[in-house]
Parts: sequence; C-alpha cells; structure tokens
Amino acid sequence: MTKKINILAIESSCDDTGAAVLQNNRVLSSKIANQKVHAEFGGVVPELASRAHQQNIVPVVDMAIKSAGIDKKDLHAIAFTKGPGLLGSLLVGTSFAKSMALSLGIPLIAVNHMQGHVLAHFIDEEGHQKPPFPFLCLTISGGHTQILKVNEYIDFEILGETIDDAVGEAFDKSAKIMGLPYPGGPLIDKYAQSGDPKRFKFSKPKTSNELDFSFSGLKTGILYFLQREQIKNENFIDENLNDICASIQGTIIDILIDKLEKASKKTGIKHIAIAGGVSANSGIRKALHENEEKLGWTTYIPKFEYTTDNAAMIGIVGYLKYINHNYTDESTLATARLKVNE
Repeated sequence: MTKKINILAIESSCDDTGAAVLQNNRVLSSKIANQKVHAEFGGVVPELASRAHQQNIVPVVDMAIKSAGIDKKDLHAIAFTKGPGLLGSLLVGTSFAKSMALSLGIPLIAVNHMQGHVLAHFIDEEGHQKPPFPFLCLTISGGHTQILKVNEYIDFEILGETIDDAVGEAFDKSAKIMGLPYPGGPLIDKYAQSGDPKRFKFSKPKTSNELDFSFSGLKTGILYFLQREQIKNENFIDENLNDICASIQGTIIDILIDKLEKASKKTGIKHIAIAGGVSANSGIRKALHENEEKLGWTTYIPKFEYTTDNAAMIGIVGYLKYINHNYTDESTLATARLKVNE
C-alpha cells in the first residue's frame, strides 16, 4: 500500500496568495486570495502585493488545511515558491514556510515557480492525460515565453525563449494601448472570439535563433498601426475592437505554433504540452487541437485552474522532490530571477 504523503504548498510569486494541500499527487484543497487593488494602476504594484500577501497568507493557509480535512500535525513537508517572481512577494511566502516547517519539525522544499507550471500536468485528475517523457512544453505567461524539452520530472532543457517581452506582456500591453482595463489579455481573448483574425496584418518579428521569440516589435507595430488609424478615424478602435483583438491574437498564435512546429521537427518529439497563465487563452488551446491531426501531435492542456498561478502546482513539485529526499534548509533565500532548469 502506497504511503500517504501530505504536502502543504505555498505560492506567493506575484499578486495571488495561494495555499494547497496535496496527498501524494492528488489535490485535497487549493485556495487563492486575489488582489484586486492593482487593477486601478494598470499592473501589479510590488509594494502593495507584498503587503497584501502578509494579510492573506495566514487565513489562506488555515483555509487550505481545514478544507483538506487534515490537521497541521498530519503534514509531512512544506513546499514554497523560491522564485522567480517579485522579491517582496516571494519573501512573505518563503519566511512563512520556513517558520512553519521549523515549528512542526518537518522538511522544507524549495520550488521553482516555472517548474510548477510545467509539472502541473502530473497532478492526478480524472480524465486528464499525462504527457510521456520526453515532451515539449510551451510555457507562456506574463513574465515568460519558452519552449522546453522535458526529459524527466526535474530535467528541463531550454530550446527557445523570448529575447525581450513575454507573450503575456504583449497581450496586456496591446490591450492597454486600446484602452482596455488590466489585465487585458483575457479581454483580447474574449473579443477575439467575435472577430476576424485576418482583417488586419501585423508583422512577425524574426530572431537569430529560430526557436527564440520576440514580441517587442509586434507590440510597437500594433501601437503605430492604431495611432495611424485613429488619425483617420478617432473611433477606429471602438468600431473595430473585435477584429483588432482577433488579428492581434491570431498573429501571436501563428508565432507560437510556428515555433512549436520547428521545435517538434528539430527534436522529433510529437508530444506537445502548454503551461503558464496564457495557456488559459481559448484561441491558443483551439489552435493546438487543430494542429494535432495536421502535424501528428498529441497535445496536453492543463485544467483551467492550474494554468494561472496556484499552489497546487507548487505542491506537485514538492511531492516529487519529497519522495526523492530533495529538501532545502533554513538558509535558503527567495530569488527574483531563476531559470526553469535551476
């Protein structure tokens, strides 16, 4: 009989305070406290984020443990996000995890946030198919855009990454140019569903490494295009919002799929996964499914609640590290910058 291992996981890399309890690779509870205060500023304010984490972390952890139907004495280890992320936010989660692990006399496990996004695919969920090794994973979020070759649970090889902006940033900043509220990426996805993706053409930046990404030029091109059109018609954005959003989203999807196709051909790997906050985008999910038959892929898409920042994904990495006795000590420090293979 498999021993039941209870892992408490804490996620505080940005503006959401998350806590989850996993029993082996199954989620018993997952709780998140969102911070709405950032919307009026058009982006996350680091100082406000860290203060909110301090207010939220105790009640969120308490709620996660109670919802899991266990006592804190039943925990075997505490996993926490070490990085990457906002340093002030990470410090709150790191300090809390250290203190709690020390008080309970149980192991402390440091987790790379980006590994959490990828390995969320290995959370036990009914009807969810787990990718076999090796597989390719497109990690797309507000701060990251990478194509990874995943050889084993904690063995990641970066094949390509953005040389400037991340894809989530491209979505949000394009939305801001159009006067849409923060976060704008989900709104572009919403309006794009009623628009024509071929109505407006935007350039696709080239990179020296064919698997690297660049979104800075695209973002600038969108800005100049809208400025030109608004000179002719000040209501251009309002009158064409759906088509503009569909064209922006369509261009970004074309870039992502093109790079994935090249990576698949280069490696010979046909198992393709996506991860990260932007993997919640309906257009990207649809495009992956549409290319399954065309390119002979098998695609793996995580459950919606495991795409954006959450503690369950930190918990699954924590469990995989626990069974390999991969613990950390109290001297560990939060790190704002951390590559996925570190």
